[in-house]
Amino acid sequence: METSLDNGNAAPPGAWRLVLDNLQTAILVIDAGQYISYLNQAAEVLLSASSRQLRGQPLAHVVPEPGLSALVTDTLARQQAVLRHDMSFVLSGGTVRRFDCWLTPFAWENGAGVAIEIAATGPLGDTQRESQLLAQQEANRLMLRGLAHEIKNPLGGLRGAAQLLERELADPALTEYTNIIIGEADRLKNLIDRMVSPELAPQNASVSVHEVLERVRALVDADLPPHISIECDYDPSLPDLWADREQLIQAFLNLVRNAVQAVDEADCRPGRVILRTRVRRRVTIAGRHHRLLIQVDVVDNGPGVPEQMRDQIFQPLITGRATGTGLGLSIAQSLISRHEGCITFHSLPGNTVFSALLPIAGEHR
Repeated sequence: METSLDNGNAAPPGAWRLVLDNLQTAILVIDAGQYISYLNQAAEVLLSASSRQLRGQPLAHVVPEPGLSALVTDTLARQQAVLRHDMSFVLSGGTVRRFDCWLTPFAWENGAGVAIEIAATGPLGDTQRESQLLAQQEANRLMLRGLAHEIKNPLGGLRGAAQLLERELADPALTEYTNIIIGEADRLKNLIDRMVSPELAPQNASVSVHEVLERVRALVDADLPPHISIECDYDPSLPDLWADREQLIQAFLNLVRNAVQAVDEADCRPGRVILRTRVRRRVTIAGRHHRLLIQVDVVDNGPGVPEQMRDQIFQPLITGRATGTGLGLSIAQSLISRHEGCITFHSLPGNTVFSALLPIAGEHR
């Protein structure tokens, strides 16, 4: 069917373009070579660039989501409209968001093309993800109760050995290292007790997420490979959280160590891990609407999460590394969920982002 945006019988020239520019849904028109022919104002806002900058650019460069280019190819070949739910896009500044995409093929005087409508993921997708996360979190708790005894025993031995070593050290300056071992052993024991004992409520207090992240960075720096750097991109305007400091330290320590190990094992040079904080507004988690949240992103330039692991990455004992335990992400998800938050991720080769969302106390409705 021949279609023109500007030459309809019932509308004056330019009217259809005016209509498209006033839609809230982002619209991209892609030609057969997968170059952007047109985008409306909502798409300009979404992509943080003007139509003049983006027209004529390859779709894959503007929206680096391999699945989208493949869908355009399939839509052109089949000449059938396609709907895909919950596609993850990396937007300006590295922000990751999920969208539903409708792809509709059409013909015009200059050839064939595809119209792509991009809309924020609806509540049905959110509900399905929340149900999966809740089921995973319950499995995590059951697994952690079974492992708690095995973890606490070596922690006691580790603490005792550090105390004995401290007595034998001739240089008092070296006791700083034994104090770190003893302090971390005590912190982990207390953390495990609170995790596996339902009657022990989190020890919530006013906590700066940046202070937590700096503590995590100091712990990871102690054995950071020389070819990997940890960079910070903090929003200094963020308010404090009402949270359990030790649980947050453990959750983010697991996320950061996971990122460092992924980069190190892939021998990415230079390796880079970024800790980024931003504010998020109006997000629903487990059926509860939050007006204001803190988002903490842990970004790495490693090879990415293998496709076959993505649906079960937060389940206990699931790991893609020969030396991994499969508990780090599982524990992190469980700890963040205790603060009414959740962890999501988006992964492409060279850009993997794990995002923890933490509601600010009182900011829900």
